[in-house]
Amino acid sequence: MGNALVFLLICLDCCLHSPMYFFLCHLSIVDICYASSNVPHMLRSLLGQGRTISFAGCGAQIHLYLIFALTERVLLAVMSYVRYVAICRPLRYALITICRLCLTLATVLWALAFVFGTLQASLALHLPFCGPGKVVHFSCEILAVLKLACTAATAGKVLIFAVCVCFFLCPLALILISSLDILATGLRIRSAPGWHKTFSTCGSHPTVVGVFYGNAIFMYVGPRSGNSPGREKVLSLFYSLVSPSLNPVIYSRRNKQVKEALLKLQRRKRVFHSV
Repeated sequence: MGNALVFLLICLDCCLHSPMYFFLCHLSIVDICYASSNVPHMLRSLLGQGRTISFAGCGAQIHLYLIFALTERVLLAVMSYVRYVAICRPLRYALITICRLCLTLATVLWALAFVFGTLQASLALHLPFCGPGKVVHFSCEILAVLKLACTAATAGKVLIFAVCVCFFLCPLALILISSLDILATGLRIRSAPGWHKTFSTCGSHPTVVGVFYGNAIFMYVGPRSGNSPGREKVLSLFYSLVSPSLNPVIYSRRNKQVKEALLKLQRRKRVFHSV
């Protein structure tokens, strides 16, 4: 509901029709789809309504999970770049405000996520599986499913790992570089109002990035030997449910324009009811 509200505010308020909010709108869509791909089955299992899933259903869950996870990683990097251009290269920002360029960027990032998510899911699902078929997880998480493979399948697993690293490290490097440039530019601003405006405008995005990538580092990059199944499941629950739910709260609380758009929507609703 929070992500749907952010999406509605950006669509209805013309003041939010800018590249930053255009990609924030896509982030809300990704978060809704991301959580919806595995949380319903997870809740069904936790409520004791059945803990089984078909192989096709598990494959669909892995496929959707990978697509939306990869999309969010690239999307956060694109949003960081847009903020970097808006603050550090304001003369070039006019080029990004062109609708065609924004649509092209959005199409490319969705296409990349779909292609590489499909590649990873196909490699994982074509491995030979044997044994009891018990996934020690809340959902069909790819690392938990790969543990059920009968053979080592080193080439497939290496390729899956390479795609994960590429879609993890490259966006993270772009985010860190753009954030450091924004920080350096903000520190060079002498006036207190300008300094405050710069960091208040971009304060919400580093928070979202920190929550998303911080949890991903603990879950996928940390040492595997010390990770118990219970810890992995809790991290996955945070990664797939808590993080998408926090994003609209973070952006709405720390963004003045989103707050103003919400107040406008409330005033419209009151006028509508009074009429």
